[in-house]
Amino acid sequence: MNETASAENGASRGKIAIRLLFTLLFAMALELVKAALYLSVIFQYVYLLITKTHCEPVRNFGNLAAAYGYRLMRYLTLNDNPRPFPFKEFPQALEAPEEEITFP
Repeated sequence: MNETASAENGASRGKIAIRLLFTLLFAMALELVKAALYLSVIFQYVYLLITKTHCEPVRNFGNLAAAYGYRLMRYLTLNDNPRPFPFKEFPQALEAPEEEITFP
């Protein structure tokens, strides 16, 4: 892409630098989301092994965290322009959880 096409899109070096700073911030947020998901998975399986049933609040948290992680990744990879939460509303779940969990 040349300078003229870049200027027509409104992409100045200053705007690119600001986007880069937000990208670094959201990359750190993605790492926190991933760590929270890992902890929730471990907790969910320990809970499942002890009670033989899943923990619905942790299940819902995982679903929402996955949706937020997806929004973060779209922003980081330049596939989405709006800045994710906290700059816009927290995303809703992308898909509803399965009605029943099976163990084949």
